[in-house]
Amino acid sequence: MNKNSSDKSLSEVHESVTIPKLKNRWKTLLAFAGPAYLVSVGYMDPGNWATDIQGGSQFGYSLIWILLMSNLMAILLQNLAARLGIVKGWDLAQASRQQYPQWVNISLYVFAEIAIAACDLAEIIGMAIGLNLLFGLPMVYGVIITVFDTFILLFLINKGIRSLELFIFSLVTIIGLSFLTEIFIVKPVVSDVLKGFMPSSLSGNALYIAIGIIGATVMPHNLYLHSSLVQTRKFDKDKEGIKRAIKYNFIDSAIALNLAFFVNAAILILAATAFYKFGYNEITRIKDAHILLQSLFGNLAPTLFAIALICSGQSSTITGTLAGQIVMEGYLNLRISPWIRRLLTRMIAVIPAMFTILYFGEDKLDELLVLSQVILSLQLGFAVVPLIHFNSNKKLMNDFAIGKIVKTLAWISAAIIISLNMKLVYEVVSAFMQTMEQGQWWIQLIILCVIVFALALLLYIIFNPFVSKIETEKQIIPHAEVQKLSLKTQTNYKQIAITVDFSKQDETTIQHAISIGGKEANYLLIHIVESAVARRIGKDVMDAESKKDIQNISLYVEDLIAEGYNTKFELGYGKRSSNIANIVEKNNIDLLVMGAHGHQVLKDLIFGSTVDAVRHAVNIPVLVVK
Repeated sequence: MNKNSSDKSLSEVHESVTIPKLKNRWKTLLAFAGPAYLVSVGYMDPGNWATDIQGGSQFGYSLIWILLMSNLMAILLQNLAARLGIVKGWDLAQASRQQYPQWVNISLYVFAEIAIAACDLAEIIGMAIGLNLLFGLPMVYGVIITVFDTFILLFLINKGIRSLELFIFSLVTIIGLSFLTEIFIVKPVVSDVLKGFMPSSLSGNALYIAIGIIGATVMPHNLYLHSSLVQTRKFDKDKEGIKRAIKYNFIDSAIALNLAFFVNAAILILAATAFYKFGYNEITRIKDAHILLQSLFGNLAPTLFAIALICSGQSSTITGTLAGQIVMEGYLNLRISPWIRRLLTRMIAVIPAMFTILYFGEDKLDELLVLSQVILSLQLGFAVVPLIHFNSNKKLMNDFAIGKIVKTLAWISAAIIISLNMKLVYEVVSAFMQTMEQGQWWIQLIILCVIVFALALLLYIIFNPFVSKIETEKQIIPHAEVQKLSLKTQTNYKQIAITVDFSKQDETTIQHAISIGGKEANYLLIHIVESAVARRIGKDVMDAESKKDIQNISLYVEDLIAEGYNTKFELGYGKRSSNIANIVEKNNIDLLVMGAHGHQVLKDLIFGSTVDAVRHAVNIPVLVVK
């Protein structure tokens, strides 16, 4: 794992998978396979379920052509995202920082965060519904549980990108097999299904659901994600190596996204066969679909349905939180702790889900699911348009800029997405305005201002690259440019403090300290007594632990003095970090040397992480010895 590539997208796993140089096509394909599967789970998330179930139950097979069109657009756009990451080594957010001014990037970042929150909202609701259907767990508790499953990602990413991809692939396999079995159970009429591939006109609720299907299929956060994930592969950066990477990533995308199409089509066909065919045209809730499946087809179908729903929610939440990290670092040049970033993404989505359950009731969650997918679709133009511009830029992409045919197809896809969204916005806003009372003019004004701003922003990102070319590359990493070093004479530390805890680590810590200060420095050994009595009474305590601690630290001091080192000790009582910081300040210490035991994640949460707390509390150098 290349942990030093801090200027790279998803730096913790950047170029962590080596591509074999042997000309074995299967081994090469397997080495490249993975990123598209992580992306594909976003195309079969619980939000897709809601729109597909509504579409199938209300309009039968007639919207399958929308799924097919969405899938073809997804394959095209995801390959453009992969191409950008492979050729230039930028994710989509980093590329946008190069092209657009700060106000545009901040606006695009806000829209991207809204899209990710809408996506994550769908995963939360889907997981909660799945747990409720399978185990009878109340929805509120299911939503709370989803907060903690975010840490699964933290664990898997530390194990390497391959472990994460294997986990996701396992979940995708379970989803695919579940729906393959479902299709055999419901037995749709093939000729009726094939008629659904013929395009038909859209209006009213059919248009709303169709746009929801597009938003649930071609997801904006997946474009950011894919452009970053392809950079986890370490391949030759010459012309032949890049061409090879583009080829195998196309194969990876085609297989993974067609699998996602199969799952989406299976859900819609399931709903059309099981509900529309029997006259159940108002099935808008996933829970209702589960109940009807049981009454029509027995216990196996609804059980598989619930299992696939849980797997879908779990896999999609992992990729959504990764996308959140990518857009924050790319657009804002801001990098925060990964677990905080992932928890933040989850909490942004948990709040509206909890509010809906507590205020409107569980029955409204499915409506919230469909709304989240429409919101996703409305964000698409702001990700798709820059992506096409960057891939068309010959100065940026050199010989790998897309040709006229691909460029035309990409702009047609963008035009379809944007025009359908504009039509939806017009219909929804017009209907909403008619229901407003005269005294609520200010709400109308706010809505109009938001629409005008969004339209102006969209026009700006469409036309700006034609008149403003990328001449010089901007800073895209979250730290300053390296300056020429101005080295001074060696620093001599005179007052050195050493923390000890009477473990095997102490000898190593002390050895490092005396190797820096030599016999000219003064040493102060610090130990904090943490017994319950010490926390309450402080320095007046004389319990068995404090007596033993004084005896132990005195032995350390005697040994050091015997070797010619000027040493004394001081004990603190109670909280480790604050006591160490106070002792350091009181004794005018120049350098603090601390031992670290390598605690990680769970252990730090249980036992506490003293080093980080002390490091932020003192204004002197801290040497951490492991």
